[in-house]
Amino acid sequence: MPWIQLRLSADEETAEKYSDWLMACGAQAVTFIDAKDTPIYEPLPGDEVVYWSNTVVMGLYDASSDMDKAIAYLQSIHPDKQAMRYKLEQLEDKDWEREWMDNFHPMKFGQRLWICPSWRDVPEPDAINVMLDPGLAFGTGTHPTTALCLTWLDGLDLTDKTVVDFGCGSGILSLAALKLGAKKVVGIDIDPQALQASRENAKRNNVEDRLELYLPEDQPHFKADVVVANILAGPLRELAPTIIEFVGDKGLLALSGVLEEQAQELQQIYGQWCEMDPVAVQEEWVRLSGRRK
Repeated sequence: MPWIQLRLSADEETAEKYSDWLMACGAQAVTFIDAKDTPIYEPLPGDEVVYWSNTVVMGLYDASSDMDKAIAYLQSIHPDKQAMRYKLEQLEDKDWEREWMDNFHPMKFGQRLWICPSWRDVPEPDAINVMLDPGLAFGTGTHPTTALCLTWLDGLDLTDKTVVDFGCGSGILSLAALKLGAKKVVGIDIDPQALQASRENAKRNNVEDRLELYLPEDQPHFKADVVVANILAGPLRELAPTIIEFVGDKGLLALSGVLEEQAQELQQIYGQWCEMDPVAVQEEWVRLSGRRK
């Protein structure tokens, strides 16, 4: 069905308040975007969410909504209605979920590995195919950080190896490791919905008996042969002692979610424990990898 989008200009102090206002006057969903292309990185668990200094708060409304009434309401509660900057947009009537599904195609990583949407036919039935439904969690293979990690996993001999997927999301890296021969994978994520998506994807690939999933407060303590963490630079920095504890003697480590300008610092941090490889780059993102000393 058709939709109307209402944009409000905000800053880091007013963004959350404007979101509440939009919901109060009938928005079906609210999204925050950066108006100035300034990076904000994922907070650590328990940290306060930080918004951009130039934020656009977007409310999505049914096309039948009385937008004059909504704007009048917003102006009535805005401390300076003359300064309230907004924009109304008519969105094209389309099936957004269907369009996304139509544009998500099977993708090959390395020499053996394919990531295939669960609703499409596999292009190479004899290859190593991971059937994926991203569902509620991030991770489809389309982002460079995921692609870098998948290619790295494809280049390893994972036969009978134990793997930790730190920040497992949809489970894409866990499933790839299992399909590539890993004996067991432990997936860890702060989001219960990510664990749910990983569990469902594991069932779809018939590997659920070799995948264990945990929230951080429940995670086990053991040494793995391979550890992969595709999160972001901030958590990789702060959680380095936790992540490295999973890496066994001469175990392998891969880290991604890192921009090029952040790579050197993380190379130095993890270089305390690992012999680090040259950085792999795709677009502006990098993968760091190494072997435990």
